[in-house]
Amino acid sequence: MKVTRLSTLLTGLVAGLTMALVPGLAGAAPAAPHDGGSQPIYSYANAIRETAWVDTGLKDPSGKAVRVAADIIRPSELSSGVPVIMDASPYYACCGRGNESQLKTYDSAGKPLQFPLYYDNYFVPRGYAIVLVDLAGTNRSNGCVDVGGPSDIGSAKAVVDWLNGRATAYTSATGSTTVRATWTSGSVGMIGKSWDGTIANGVAATGVAGLKTVVPISAISSWYDYYRANGADLTAGQPSGLSSLVENSAAQNGCGSVQSAIDAGSPTNGNYTSWWDQRNYYKSAANVHASVFIAHGVEDTNVKTINFGQWWDALAAQGVERKIWLSQTSHVDPFDYRRTQWVDTLHQWFDHYLLGVDNGIQNGPQLSVERTPDNWVDAASFPEAATATSLKLSGTTTNGLGKLGSTAPKAGAVETFTDNPSLSETNWESNPDTANSARVVFSSGTLSSPVTVSGTSTITVTASSSGTSGQVSAVLVDLGPETVRNFDGDGEGIVTGTTRTCFGSGTPSDTGCFLDTSADTIDVNAEVISRGWADLGHYASLGSKATLTPGKQYTMTFKLATTDHQVAAGHRLALIVGGTDNGYITAGSGKPKITLSLTGTSIQVPLVGSLP
Repeated sequence: MKVTRLSTLLTGLVAGLTMALVPGLAGAAPAAPHDGGSQPIYSYANAIRETAWVDTGLKDPSGKAVRVAADIIRPSELSSGVPVIMDASPYYACCGRGNESQLKTYDSAGKPLQFPLYYDNYFVPRGYAIVLVDLAGTNRSNGCVDVGGPSDIGSAKAVVDWLNGRATAYTSATGSTTVRATWTSGSVGMIGKSWDGTIANGVAATGVAGLKTVVPISAISSWYDYYRANGADLTAGQPSGLSSLVENSAAQNGCGSVQSAIDAGSPTNGNYTSWWDQRNYYKSAANVHASVFIAHGVEDTNVKTINFGQWWDALAAQGVERKIWLSQTSHVDPFDYRRTQWVDTLHQWFDHYLLGVDNGIQNGPQLSVERTPDNWVDAASFPEAATATSLKLSGTTTNGLGKLGSTAPKAGAVETFTDNPSLSETNWESNPDTANSARVVFSSGTLSSPVTVSGTSTITVTASSSGTSGQVSAVLVDLGPETVRNFDGDGEGIVTGTTRTCFGSGTPSDTGCFLDTSADTIDVNAEVISRGWADLGHYASLGSKATLTPGKQYTMTFKLATTDHQVAAGHRLALIVGGTDNGYITAGSGKPKITLSLTGTSIQVPLVGSLP
């Protein structure tokens, strides 16, 4: 989540000290869904707007109890049985949410007025409550930001616990008057994009009771894979920079020890530490009891797609009910590339998992993928019915140009390239049939019928370096003319217009009307469809970096980013291997010459169809 790309444990005390925030109508219960789903029959204008400060059970560095602010909007007509849609975020005072960077706003008494995004406008009239949580150390919550760790995840989990009667909340940030969520059914669905969706993943991985579903959008499943890649240092910066950006003034002044722990736990040498391991959610997929609806851009250059791929695979191994949307965009919310269909699908999803509506959403196609701009197709499952195909690399008479397919390389065959940190995959993919000393291109023959890459590819590289270190980048490329979304443009694949469309109800402070968007397209002759990076010094272990012996061969296996991409007939599939991928990984020391052993290098690609 590069910001430049926006681009609890105690129940109530004595009953006499417990009060409801705002009373609803006595005895009222949610209306039964009809016409196949919940209907907009409740007043948005008269909805209850309130804040509960939830005790997380954590302490800040000074020993003070951490309370997080949960801003709530719910139908005034209902006093019980209300399901909750929750978005826990660090961005409600800094940076904002959505395409228009909306912030929370409050009246002079501190009562919430604007709830960012459309969730409140659309779902509150349908009988849902929306709860927007300030992560510890952000906006109106005290405590410290720890970038995906116990503080971040505990902030949101505590609110789920409170909504289910297992935690204590208060009517103010420092007061002693407690409040219970007597109005809710306890059924919670978490949603959010980027850091917000990451929190949803992390809370789901705790197995907290009451969390029925999560909708992570462009979300992280392992923070190591946001900042590092198989020992290589990605260009996302350092976690402490992100925490500094979103912290409120109190956290900036009182959380120095937490910042120091962040820096100590995330060394730039690419080593996988216990700090990173604590922020790996997919390893705890066995704890997940909630259903999961993922949305991600297959060209997301911010939260790389390996994050949804490894999360998806881990959930699949546990039999978790799940669904996925994959767009051609980069780091964009589906509300901004497929708005009407997204809101309708999300409505059905929440109705089913939070209200128990038997609408069949769980039985529909598992995958919905954008093949070309605004052209979507569904598939029964993801990955699609792909065969893990091992592709060999063979040389030609020209160093730097090779073949990708079933032909075995000659014994002892090698290809060489020299790391040039000033070049990127964009440079590598241009003129793919011309040799370039900074990369090697292995291309298939021209396809007579389409081939789909669906899932996660894995490459095994055997290589030596002329120096004591070396980095290897591998990218799969679709070679051929095509019109695609301009994911690398200012809008990351969308253009924001000047007209507005309203979703749900609104007030002058929160209109529910949003700027319309459309596809930003570009004509290309080559498109990178999957990427992977590695530091050869981590060939033996991600836990420690070794010094390489110049000229000695090392073998390392690593994954490329997950995708679902169809290579059209008449196109070619290519694998490009180079050194530093400028703009994605930081340069190592020197500019070593890398010698690639073709007999010891191959890539396994999940293919629907076959290469010539």
